[in-house]
Order: sequence, then structure tokens, then C-alpha cells
Amino acid sequence: MSLLNSLFQKNKKSDLAVLIDVSTDSVAGAYAEYAENEQPVMHYTRRLPIEIRRGEPHSDAMIRALKILGEALISEGAPILLRATGNAAPDTILVSVDAPWQTTSIRTEEFEQDDPFVFSKSMVAAALKSTSVAPDGKLLADESIMGTILNGYETRDPYGKRAHRASIIVLTSLIDEQVATGIQTTLRSLYHKKNITSIAGSSLRYQALRIAFPHERDALIFDATGPLTSISLVRRDLLMDVIEIPADVSKSKAWLEKVSSELANLAQRFPLPHTIFLIAREPDIDSLHKTLDAAKLGSLWLSDNPPKIVALLGSHIVGLVQQATTATPDLPLLLMALYSGRRASGGSV
Repeated sequence: MSLLNSLFQKNKKSDLAVLIDVSTDSVAGAYAEYAENEQPVMHYTRRLPIEIRRGEPHSDAMIRALKILGEALISEGAPILLRATGNAAPDTILVSVDAPWQTTSIRTEEFEQDDPFVFSKSMVAAALKSTSVAPDGKLLADESIMGTILNGYETRDPYGKRAHRASIIVLTSLIDEQVATGIQTTLRSLYHKKNITSIAGSSLRYQALRIAFPHERDALIFDATGPLTSISLVRRDLLMDVIEIPADVSKSKAWLEKVSSELANLAQRFPLPHTIFLIAREPDIDSLHKTLDAAKLGSLWLSDNPPKIVALLGSHIVGLVQQATTATPDLPLLLMALYSGRRASGGSV
């Protein structure tokens, strides 16, 4: 049987996904398999640098690298996937897009009536529809509910319950519309699929970490994988704030000054958790960890006990995602597999 024919052979026992990570200096792709009650399996991964030619826009160089990556996924990855699963036709395509082409924001939607009301999914959908407006030039890629509060109490199962007042915390992903169109056009030419899901990388990684570390109910997440450093504050399992600051991690002193300033502002509104998750590229993470360790940030916590800094590596996630490849574990792709696996199972992310 030819590979072309095999692309249309459906395996009903598991779902297959193409995972695409678009960062500021590289693009990466993977094939992941999801079966009920089993860990996600990564069958193939590949990362390529974005090489910008003289006078070439950054976005054009990225799309060119994405085309080369896509060809490798088809020519190298699909045969590997076919041998492992008996199928090489992906069910879904998930794209994670980082700065400078994405932004994230957080907002709270309030519901209050004089008489008790039943909190419903249709009520939430109507509220999101009326407030979800993307600025010109931006694509509203994803809106995820990060927490629900009924009558002042956080609840994980809010629908169908009666309340006088309610609120939802919404994390929004916006992606540059032109870039999103270029990515979707490229991937559709390879896989002939219309349904391609996009999400801002910082939003995806935050949600994946909540899956990987469910018992860390209070934490700060520093996502320094690109030219924007995202700081997410989680208190009692609720995402309370997201701050994005332009900061060059290669200039660690200037980076630390901006991070410290934002933490000081944050500490005026919320008690700061004592756990910090640090996400950064492999070449940067050790130096950023040392920079934070040496900064004596304990004063912001009004405590003699410094925060615990957890520098995230691929090894923290490989126990949750099986890697059926000898390639070096790629943390962003592993987090994508974890996030996509929860979506495939129908669970809340």
C-alpha cells in the first residue's frame, strides 16, 4: 500500500495529532498519538531554525521554515507514524504561536441578577460572544475559561447550579491575522484539512503546567521563551493575572529589573506564591535560574524565605508523555502534547 493511500486509512482506536510550535527563532513539529486512558505518545519530532535572509521580513522567513518543516513531517515523520500506528492521517492539527506574533490577556466576566438564577453553558457562551472582539489585524485564536466563582466561591463544576452572582476568568489568545493566515495556508496545502486550531504559546504552556503540576495551587509562572516574558499568577487554582513584558533574556540584568518591577506591582495587589515555574529555552534557562537565585527576591514576599524556583526541563514532562523517538526531549512540544491530550480526552484544560 502506498503512503499516499495510507494517509486516508483511519485508525479508530486512537487519535493522531500534528503539533506545530512557532517561536521567534525556530519552528517545530511532532506527531502525537492519543488513546483512551493512556499517556500521549510522541512518534516523531523535528525542530528547525528560522533563518532570515537580508531584507526579508521575519514572518516570511518563518513561513519558509514552516514549509520545510512540513515537508519533513510528511516525508520523514509520516512513514514512522504509519509503522507505529498503522495510520498516518492526522485527526487534528494544533498550532502554538509565540511572540512577536501573539499576545495573551485575561479578563473577568460578571453575572448578577436580583433573583437566583441557574448558571448555564449557554449563559457563558452568550457573554463571550458579546465581548469577544479582536482588534483590527488580530485573530481571536482561543478563549479558555480559567476559573468560575459562584456566590464568592470557586467551583470546578458550576453548570446547573443556582447562584445570585457568578464570575468567570477568561484567558484570551490573539495572533497576528496575516501570520495566522500564512500558517493555515501552508498547513492546509500539506494536510488538506480545514480545521486547524491555533493558540498563543504562553496560554498553552500555562494550561499544560496546570495539568502537569495539579497540586501546585499557588504559583508564579515565568514564561521567557521569546522576546516577551509572560508572568502568570495562580492563586487557589485560579489564574488571577497575566503580565507580558518586552525583555531580552540575553541581557539578564535588564531582564531582572523589569521582572522585579512587575513583581513589586503585583505584590501590592496579591500575596505572592512561594513557587516559581521558569520556562525558557535550553541555552537560557540555567543563566536565568542563577539570575533569579542571586537576586534575593525574598524582600518582595516580605519574608526571609526565598521563593522556590523550578526551572522546567523536558525531563519534568517525559513521565507524563511517552516519547517513542530518540530525539532530545523538546519541552514546548511535550507541553503541547500534554495540553492536546487533555483536549482529545474531552477534559477541562
